[in-house]
This record gives sequence, C-alpha cells and structure tokens, in this order.
Amino acid sequence: MEGRGRSYRYVGPAELRALVRPGNEGRRIRTAADFDDWASASARTPAEPAEPFTFVVDTSGVLRLAPRRSEHVVCAGGGPVLSAGEIGFRRESGRWVVREVSNQSTGYCPDPGSWPAVADALDAAGIAHPRGFTHEVVFRRCPACRELNIVREEDFVCVFCDGALPREWNVDGAAA
Repeated sequence: MEGRGRSYRYVGPAELRALVRPGNEGRRIRTAADFDDWASASARTPAEPAEPFTFVVDTSGVLRLAPRRSEHVVCAGGGPVLSAGEIGFRRESGRWVVREVSNQSTGYCPDPGSWPAVADALDAAGIAHPRGFTHEVVFRRCPACRELNIVREEDFVCVFCDGALPREWNVDGAAA
C-alpha cells in the first residue's frame, strides 16, 4: 500500500460489522463501462443514479460502490480502506462525471487528506471528478472522553466534554 496513503480501519459499531458477508461487498468500478453497467442494471430503480452512493476505495486503490443506504463496512467487505464516503454522479456529454463527493463515513471516519486515493481511483476508472471533496468532514476522537466528534467551523472542541481535540487525525488510535 506504500504510496497510496493512510488506510483506515473500521471504527463503527460491531453490530454493523456483523452484517459483512462474503460476496456482498460493493461493486468494483475499474472502468467507466463498469459504472455504466452497474448504474443501469435492471435491479436499479430509475431514481437511484440521481442519489449519492456509498463508496469506499479499497486498499488496492479500486473504487467500490453500493446503494446509498448501505453500510461502508459492508461495501468494503469488512476490510480497511483508503477512503470512504458518499458520491453522486450525473451524465454529461454522454459520459458519467462526479457531481458530488464527501468523506462522510462514521464507520471509517477518513480524513479529508484521503482525497488523493479517491481521485486516483476515479482517474483509473476514467470518471471525471472535482479537485477535492465537495463536502469535507473532519473527524476527531476526544482524548479526554474518547467520544467521536465531527469538527465544525474549525472549532476543535469536544461537544461532549468541552475537551480540546487534536488537529491531527486520531480516530482509531492506530494507523491500519
């Protein structure tokens, strides 16, 4: 994984990890044709491609997609990821492009610095994208009370105990 950036372990509830089943992970998207096939599959409703999808970038750098209400840990097959969040697409000039993308995943809590892994996976698949997350979420674990926080407006203060939150990502306590 060297050169691909940090990987993130699942840090969410055990009951969601228990939903992971072999063969039930998100669809690997290696090409624009893979996405087109997946998005237009007969199992998809007409409105579904208009909604954001659950995504992860697995540790081999491949984008995996699942329907929006899927759990990130299931999409990842229970393993570590290089990034995770929600992603929306639109058709533009006959091809798929990313409309919106965030790192919003409370199961993995990836740092905004995980963007290069997302960009690389989208580039490899030939899918145009913005220069970064269109909505960034900053996750930190409070060193004092151990609660998970979403930092808003650069206010690095725990909403549970008013303790100071670190500037550096610290959610799982150990790099995976």
